Amino acid sequence: MRTRLNRTLRLSLLLAAPLLAGACSQWDGKDASLRPSSAAAAANQSPEAIYAAGIDALRQERYQQAGEMFDAVEREHPYSTWATSAKLMSAYSDYMRNRYTEAIGGLDRFIQLHPAHRDIAYAYYLRALSYYEQIVDAERDQRGTETALAQLQDVVNRFPDSAYARDARLKMDLARDHLAGREMNIGRFYQARGLYSAAIGRFRRVVDDYQTTNHVPEALHRLTEIYLALGLTEEARRTASVLGHNYPGSSWYQDSYALLVDGSLPATQGERPGFLSRAWNSVF
Repeated sequence: MRTRLNRTLRLSLLLAAPLLAGACSQWDGKDASLRPSSAAAAANQSPEAIYAAGIDALRQERYQQAGEMFDAVEREHPYSTWATSAKLMSAYSDYMRNRYTEAIGGLDRFIQLHPAHRDIAYAYYLRALSYYEQIVDAERDQRGTETALAQLQDVVNRFPDSAYARDARLKMDLARDHLAGREMNIGRFYQARGLYSAAIGRFRRVVDDYQTTNHVPEALHRLTEIYLALGLTEEARRTASVLGHNYPGSSWYQDSYALLVDGSLPATQGERPGFLSRAWNSVF
């Protein structure tokens, strides 16, 4: 996850480049020596100088100082044209510090106050990323994943042809994989305890609602196992047939085939990808 996180942050920096360049294009840099070195020193400086100091801090990855500078623009020059962009860049600084709650709060205010801003698409995207970076592993509650998925979908719906939407779609695939993984974990828990009806509901949801994830072959195999345990041989055969038709080379199909055909051997454990490798493959 850390590798993916680092790549996400790099991508965010690249996508933010037009924003930074646009802001800096209004700043000639001739009085760079006058830029304040701290928020306290910004009181008597122009909004341009304070903002430029924030940009400098961002480029040097001093995100706390950058956020302080952008906040100072808003505080000292609330009616300047720089104050609006400073709101967005302050949220960006929080995001880069992994202060996602603060970033989301700032982005919510920016979106509410400036719905027609030229960088509104980036604001929505950055807000979605702030939720996305808080996705936890599939063993834990996934309400945060569902929220991140909704936020990413909002970016796609609002700005379908943007670079932000393209990246959001990729991240939605991983979010769905997490949600499917949670259903699989619960389904396996129920199956191991003989709670077959509850397990069937979880595995069916994976098959029906998360068809694009790599969890579907295993879900179909688990259903085959349960139907056989319940004596529903024909239902087991139909499910295995669906598995074989859609995933003929899957180790899970080999396992299902071995359950139904005497003398057939199941796949070895090493042939089945675990969750981390499935998630990795779904993204890269």
